[in-house]
Amino acid sequence: MFYILILFFVGIVVIYFLAKAILKFVPKKVQPVITILLYGIAAYLAFISYQGVMEPIHFNKEKNQRYTKVINSLKIIRDAQAAHRTVTGSYAAKGEDLVTFIDTAQFAVTKDTNIVVTVNLGGGLTGEEEVMRTDTIDYSDVRAAFVGRDYKNMMSVPGTDKQFEMTIGMVQKLNGDMRKVFEAKVDKSIVLEGENADLIRLEKKTEDNDQVKGTHISVGSMVDVSDSGNWPPSYDIADMVKANKK
Repeated sequence: MFYILILFFVGIVVIYFLAKAILKFVPKKVQPVITILLYGIAAYLAFISYQGVMEPIHFNKEKNQRYTKVINSLKIIRDAQAAHRTVTGSYAAKGEDLVTFIDTAQFAVTKDTNIVVTVNLGGGLTGEEEVMRTDTIDYSDVRAAFVGRDYKNMMSVPGTDKQFEMTIGMVQKLNGDMRKVFEAKVDKSIVLEGENADLIRLEKKTEDNDQVKGTHISVGSMVDVSDSGNWPPSYDIADMVKANKK
């Protein structure tokens, strides 16, 4: 955009000096034709300058709309994986496995109770100690947590015919423990297909804190134990508002 603005101002200066030269050196009967031509050039420069200013504005508006839909799908995947891990102890490798899980699995409803037990103190002595016991008292359908959410199509990238890439694996913590992880992601160029190629290239390089960083929109990580997304908090405002209304 900055380059286009410079081009516009340079063009205005050039037209100004051309107009001065025309008045001085060109015969009067030819001047109207050249004047119309210069008006046309000026109008063209104004048009491309307007386009240069408006295109990034349009791009950002369209980008935010598309990203919001994509991030909403990634949030469903994140919540489905979290539920799968809670019930089964592991993450699902495939989207269809997550859908089947949501349709058929149940959460255990538990209740914690403090009880007194007899413990061996050694030397033939015993004592009483209060401990917490967790009992399963009921079950609830996992599907109930996804009412109103299009979980059956969560692996489809909105607005495209592509699917999210999903990977599961293990990472080693500093203390040597191996932890299960997952990641779901999509390349920004897939989400932004049809938009200005130069602006897409710049978008994939962004590291601004108020933007989706990097080349992909993603949730989870294959290098750290995390189920966070790489989007800024602004994409979570609607969820926070909805949660506060409940």
